[in-house]
Amino acid sequence: MAHCIVPSAEEILDKEFPVLDKGFVRLVDYLGSDERIVQAARVSYGKGTKTFREDRALIFYLLRNEHTSPFEQVVLTFHVKLPIFVARQWIRHRTARVNEISGRYSVLKDEFYLPALEDLAAQSKDNKQGRAPEPFPTEIGASIQGKIRNAEKRSYQEYEELLGTGLARELARIVLPLSAYTEWYWQMDLHNLMHFLKLRMDPHAQKEIRLYAQVIFEITKRVCPLAMEAFEEYVLKEVPFSGKEKEALRTLLKRLRTKGALNENEWEALCDACGEAAGLEGKELERFKDKLELG
Repeated sequence: MAHCIVPSAEEILDKEFPVLDKGFVRLVDYLGSDERIVQAARVSYGKGTKTFREDRALIFYLLRNEHTSPFEQVVLTFHVKLPIFVARQWIRHRTARVNEISGRYSVLKDEFYLPALEDLAAQSKDNKQGRAPEPFPTEIGASIQGKIRNAEKRSYQEYEELLGTGLARELARIVLPLSAYTEWYWQMDLHNLMHFLKLRMDPHAQKEIRLYAQVIFEITKRVCPLAMEAFEEYVLKEVPFSGKEKEALRTLLKRLRTKGALNENEWEALCDACGEAAGLEGKELERFKDKLELG
């Protein structure tokens, strides 16, 4: 296989793409491209690169049918600057190779994440792990920002004072908050990167990590535009249905064939009836209707 050079990726190598108030993502290196994916897929029967249209069709076929090993031939390395609390969510994706700045060897910088006013909101009443959609009023938000800023400033002062006593760096760092920025080199193959993006671009993921995932998605499109087009079509925009939901959907389609056009109230009542007939209730029924864009 020839070494893959992608001009659109070369244009952005080592370029910093800002995220949050002080963070960034930059593409350090990449191995492979769309071309490498199709080469790997065709190697079993000795056929190489064909036309663009045939390559696109093959990549879409592979992803649609979950033939994922050719996507593992592509590897991307990113340099990321991010708050520690985001890093602790991120590191759950254990298929990556990571080298992080060490607070044992280095004095950490006076850099902390401060949420913008529009990102400061109360705990959600129906989501145990997330925030409400509406932010606090400006006056309350500004007060909260001040408290966070003061806490970060005090913690760094304590950190510097502890270092001044001669305390080892590995111990002095423990007073720093989760909002402190860290940096790492993060390397992952394209198949597992797609899984990371599927989870971290989801609306249920925390906003801060979603912003990083979105930037990584846009960068990866520069390396593998066809693969990421297929990913967007078959993964990001996919709507999976449970067994009960499929049964409700089949019933719904059968009834629509006999009933013809329905107004909005009739349509929603029919969806309720079909869902309940399939055994869906409560939040299960609401999720089913959301998938049909009724929620």
